[in-house]
Amino acid sequence: MGFKAVYVPAGVGTFHLESAQSLFEKSATLLKEIEPATVCPDEMLLTIDKLAGYISSLDADLVIFQNLTFANAAYISEVLHHFDCPVLLWTLREPVIDGTRLRLNSLTGAFSAGNTLKAFGRRFEYVFGSPDEEGVGASVSSAIAAAKVIKAMKSLRLLQVGHTPQGFGFGRALDADMLSVFGVRLESIEARELIDKAKAFTDDEIASFLEDASKRINGLDSIDGKNVNDFARLYKAYSDYVSANNIGALASRCWPDFFTAFGTPVCSVLGILNDLGIPSACEADAYGALSMYVSTFLTGKGAFFGDPVSLDEGENTITFWHCGMAPCSLAREDTGACAGVHCNRKIGPTLEFGCRPEEKVTIFRIGRQADGSFRFFAAKGRALDKPRQFYGTSAVIQTVNNSREIIESAVKGGWEPHFAVAYGDIYDSITALGNLLGIPVEKF
Repeated sequence: MGFKAVYVPAGVGTFHLESAQSLFEKSATLLKEIEPATVCPDEMLLTIDKLAGYISSLDADLVIFQNLTFANAAYISEVLHHFDCPVLLWTLREPVIDGTRLRLNSLTGAFSAGNTLKAFGRRFEYVFGSPDEEGVGASVSSAIAAAKVIKAMKSLRLLQVGHTPQGFGFGRALDADMLSVFGVRLESIEARELIDKAKAFTDDEIASFLEDASKRINGLDSIDGKNVNDFARLYKAYSDYVSANNIGALASRCWPDFFTAFGTPVCSVLGILNDLGIPSACEADAYGALSMYVSTFLTGKGAFFGDPVSLDEGENTITFWHCGMAPCSLAREDTGACAGVHCNRKIGPTLEFGCRPEEKVTIFRIGRQADGSFRFFAAKGRALDKPRQFYGTSAVIQTVNNSREIIESAVKGGWEPHFAVAYGDIYDSITALGNLLGIPVEKF
């Protein structure tokens, strides 16, 4: 089923209906431009009976409740009785201040609605402003995007391959937490299951995977031939499992098992899966994988995943790095995605490249407090045109705010060492997502 937003323009007939009608028409036009599938009524809903009749046969993934004029709490109560989904509460600016009558009184209606939403224990996003004001459309769009993420997560199966290594417990997830907070179903298998599948494939069975990988990765022929073939076996094993089990994202154990029990790293497999639209994190970091999923969903592009490893106050940059599993599509054009060997284990193939520049990126992490509650990390920046900084893959991000202060605050705040770097500006959508899920957003 596709995403469905329902516009509910509520009011009463004792205010200035000419003003209300004009804003109703402009609001409906804006919503249709942002999300063409938005359901809009043919007229303003100026009585509870009309509102109830309009919504009676509808279901929704997001309700956009707008006070065209003042409307008492009974209006939003009727909506909450019928719908169990996120709500965007939209207040209109008073159109005329001339010492005479109050034309709309939308803001008082918003207070009534907000008070009722809180009383119902319902989370909501809030937008203030008329449809033709600068920034209003962007705010509405961010809320709709966030509601789409919530709907998508309800059908997401996230696979955890193996356990987090010792000392990396921050990446572990409980299936009950994933389902109750995000609506995500967490599935788990042991790394050896995929390793055993990979070992059983013949050269003929992996030929197409080897051919595909050769088109994505430069210099595979420089890596030991057995390792390249074994990488293709892993590629097929992961791809087959993802397809057969409707997996939408995954977090995979990597070291030491794939070096010691198989002899070939899984890094490049995860990089390719990211390009194929399956956000994939290493070191079995399940919430890192979910952070990548949100980033990829909102941008339509593979997300970088890595550790903050270097700080340059002069350039106001933070370098994010990992051993070699970034999406090939993020590689610089002058090098492309190159094959290499793991920086510590000296076994390949891993991916080796610096990431391409991007004017707007967002650093994002779904993290947990010491008490187990969730929080979001969000920071704005841009990816600079920089070559590979260390063996593996790297992205140099010039942050909007002071990079040293970001690092100091994040370390003191106890944030996990893995972050997603989304290639696009999803900052406001992350904020809206946090509001709709009831998760605080810490902005850096």
